[in-house]
Amino acid sequence: MQALRSYGLLGLVRLAGWLIYTKWVDRRARLIRPPFHLRGRDMMRFGPGFTSGRGNRIEAFELAGQGGLKLSIGRDVQINDHNHIAAIQEVTIGDHVLIASRVFIADHNHGDFDATGASNGPDTPPALRPLKAKPVRIGDNVWIGEQVCILPGVTIGAGAVIGAGAVVTRDIPAGCLAAGNPARVLRRYDAATQRWVRA
Repeated sequence: MQALRSYGLLGLVRLAGWLIYTKWVDRRARLIRPPFHLRGRDMMRFGPGFTSGRGNRIEAFELAGQGGLKLSIGRDVQINDHNHIAAIQEVTIGDHVLIASRVFIADHNHGDFDATGASNGPDTPPALRPLKAKPVRIGDNVWIGEQVCILPGVTIGAGAVIGAGAVVTRDIPAGCLAAGNPARVLRRYDAATQRWVRA
């Protein structure tokens, strides 16, 4: 009865369809709402209990014959709607991570902005520039807010909170709340007082 009040009759029918779709895509997942776009599935690992909103795009690419695992998502991870996660080297998402909507996570850029050479310059179309990758690692129990952008080479420590609209360009320590563009630490969790205090 509670489910009927929460979802409505049409919502329950839709939910049943999503559950059937989920078991077809990945039997260990909790719920995957289509459309759900996977590219390079053999280079990904999903932990049990994965939950996905609608319109997500998750990609792993093999470059120059370098196959293997590129994307690892832990257990009981929940991502909301219209997220884009792309990996060519390493993106690791820990257990119990909660990701809001319209989040972008990538371990690579089109071009190496620390290198010299015409192929990295503005006269080369971005799609033709060499890809430069650095690992992205997101710890357990991280909460990533709406419209966050996580750039290559970033590590986010366990239990961190990333505020809505943040652009994460550098590491965020465990147990910290960060926000802004570029994201900076605003608060940290003090275990002794069990409070979030100003950093």
